[in-house]
Amino acid sequence: MDSVSAARKKVLFLIPSLVGGGAERVFTILLRHLDRQRFEPQVAVLDAEGIQSVDIPSDIVVHDLGAKRVRYGMPRLIRLIWKLRPDTIISTLGHLNIAIAMFRRLLPADVRVILREAIIVSSLFPKEAKNYRLWNWLYRNSYKRADAVICLSDSMVEDMVTNFGLPREKLVRIYNPVDVEKVRTDATRQPDPYNGLGPHLVAAGRLTYQKGFDVLLQAMPTVMAALPTAHLVILGEGELRQSLEEQARSLKLSDAVSFPGFQKDPWSYVKHANAFVLPSRFEGMPNAMMEALALGTPVVATNCPGAVAEIAAMTNEINMVPIEDPQALAAAIIRTCNAGRTHAAGTGESLGLFDVLRVVDEYSKLF
Repeated sequence: MDSVSAARKKVLFLIPSLVGGGAERVFTILLRHLDRQRFEPQVAVLDAEGIQSVDIPSDIVVHDLGAKRVRYGMPRLIRLIWKLRPDTIISTLGHLNIAIAMFRRLLPADVRVILREAIIVSSLFPKEAKNYRLWNWLYRNSYKRADAVICLSDSMVEDMVTNFGLPREKLVRIYNPVDVEKVRTDATRQPDPYNGLGPHLVAAGRLTYQKGFDVLLQAMPTVMAALPTAHLVILGEGELRQSLEEQARSLKLSDAVSFPGFQKDPWSYVKHANAFVLPSRFEGMPNAMMEALALGTPVVATNCPGAVAEIAAMTNEINMVPIEDPQALAAAIIRTCNAGRTHAAGTGESLGLFDVLRVVDEYSKLF
């Protein structure tokens, strides 16, 4: 082994899957840009189904644990960690984070454990929820065992301190990276996907309660009254797909709303839209919204818990509305479409905190 190889730090990225979400996209960006002279990154994924559709660099070794659930994959993961003996483990998404932290004592003593939290946890498990006490205990007693916890916003840091008692010195705020150059390049590879007069609206994310697509559908009749030829595309898959499609039919929106499913390259939809809409009830840091800003697409977003308000404070290109308010959402969409595009695709440069190289450097210092 040469001296360069011996000096490289082994970093093992842990994730449930590598298909279709913001956390997955952040990991693939980091894997592309980490300095191979300094680091030897590898990936362990619970379930590698569909991984061929993800843009992982060819030099990255991917270990498939072949488990549908975290609890089934932990014995294999622990054995893998002992075999690889990485310098640092970085895990993302709550269930996996909790498991790796709770089993910390079964891992090599010299391995550093970094957890990346992707959501405002107190919104995910509010006090009125029947399982609140269990999850509160799990987060309090597992996350403190990590060497560091990455939070995606300052508000997430405060949430971890205030609601889960985590020591502030363990919390590191690192915004998600926005690969502006790649987003813009990929957006030009596909033609304009829209037909009809428009205006064309696009929303993207997992079809879950968190994302608030039901509220967006409630807003659409008001939008259609003012903009009769408007059309909405909702990109993504999830457990609420059927109920959202039924809601669209009940609101007589079948011709005005489309559900194309998950799109590996969604950027042409965003680039050619008159507005990108984020109707979320809570967020971590919405990557799709940041990519819309990088493409110069006007954004309408809810002032939900998470990074949205922090991002809005850095740019005047986000039209903010209260959460759970279909009428306010509709009014903002109508205003935005009537105003047209007032900004060029330059936000990526003006929001330097989200620059890929800057974010990769912040991760590198932790590694």
